[in-house]
Amino acid sequence: MADLLLTHGYFMYEDPKELQILKPYPPLGILYICSHLRQKGFDVDVYDSTFSSRENLFRYLRSERPGILGIYANLMTRKNVVEILAVAREANWRTIVGGPEPGAYTLEYLQAGAEFVVMGEGELTMEELLSALLANAPKHAIQIPGLVFLDERGLLHQTAARAQISNLDVQPWPAREAIDIPRYVKTWRDAHGQGSVSFITARGCPFKCRWCSHQVFGQTHRRRDPKLVVDEVEWLLHTYSPDMVWAADDVFTIHHGWLRDYAAEMKRRELKIPFECITRADRFNPEVADLLAGLGCFRVWIGSESGSQRILDRMERGVRIEQVQQATELCRSRGIQSGMFLMWGYEGEELADIEATVEHVKRSQPDIFFTTVSYPIKGTPYFAQVKDRVVQLRPWSQTSDREFDIAGRASREYYQFADQLLRDEVAVSRLAKDAGNARELRERIDAARLALQNYSEARS
Repeated sequence: MADLLLTHGYFMYEDPKELQILKPYPPLGILYICSHLRQKGFDVDVYDSTFSSRENLFRYLRSERPGILGIYANLMTRKNVVEILAVAREANWRTIVGGPEPGAYTLEYLQAGAEFVVMGEGELTMEELLSALLANAPKHAIQIPGLVFLDERGLLHQTAARAQISNLDVQPWPAREAIDIPRYVKTWRDAHGQGSVSFITARGCPFKCRWCSHQVFGQTHRRRDPKLVVDEVEWLLHTYSPDMVWAADDVFTIHHGWLRDYAAEMKRRELKIPFECITRADRFNPEVADLLAGLGCFRVWIGSESGSQRILDRMERGVRIEQVQQATELCRSRGIQSGMFLMWGYEGEELADIEATVEHVKRSQPDIFFTTVSYPIKGTPYFAQVKDRVVQLRPWSQTSDREFDIAGRASREYYQFADQLLRDEVAVSRLAKDAGNARELRERIDAARLALQNYSEARS
């Protein structure tokens, strides 16, 4: 039996949206923890639930000799993780949870069956905790930074904060060999004709958007040596032969000097692979666009969020609308696709802000854009701002922070009309000569705009 079993509770075949998209990526977070612990001499296994089912995982936990189970939890897997905890405890496993979710809901996860919650980065805390548990000395946990647990009387204890890993270059690459990476590549290739793999070059984001969670890495930005990153990319290309890669950093383009060095090293080794990444508009300029194009970047995702400067300022985005529009134009001029993320319903948004977002997207002309209705994640300034009006629609264990309602905010139907208005207006703006289709779209646009106006007037 291994010293530790790691899993993450995401089941792709239970996710209707992902089954439409079919672009899964492996859980790099627990693979980093796995490689760190293996390097320290621990025997660690990974149960990758992505292509499995909850029934198979439950069967495994019930049939194997119980040991120590570590579970990664995020915003979307809370319900699954709570169920895994229940089965694991019933089967006498010792249970540890970590990731961006448990840090905001420590008591809830402990009451759901976790023995320990790991706060922040998991490698060093798990190393010390695993040593204590294997030595049958769980009381030593009080001396281990980065933990929350309940004592014998049910009282909550939180130890000192864990210092983050200052030098990421001493960390081993994620233990991709612990799971079936070729199956991820094949799933992509079967669905899209191109297989993809992922990697990260840094940890954390130093920016302060009020709705964004910094639960794991804080507001830090720590970069790996560009030559060592290229070593990993070269190994990935040789080992898995992907057709493209995903640079999975929160913001790939933060450090322009780093990007220059990375591009130079890739060129020196004559490496080039199509890839996509995320940028901020204020960290994107002609030089960055040229570097990305030279590296083979085919799509850049831009966090636009709103077309209203008033709303962006409320979010503390630190970005100007004009910068977003310039970023999409720079992409277009270099033959790079642009993707845009947008958010409805942020605190204070009015009909004029929705109209401004519509005009902004029409002017920016991104190749792809996605919208969501804003949701307050516990632990963020946005949540703190609206917490007195947050309505939990279902029991905590059966829902997520994405499903909060906010008293006084417009209905979901309202934002569906906003979506319809946006998509039809953009479609009309892209129609050059098809007057018939444009006329039909115009009728839908008028209906959506009238519905939004009537709703806004009724609320005022």
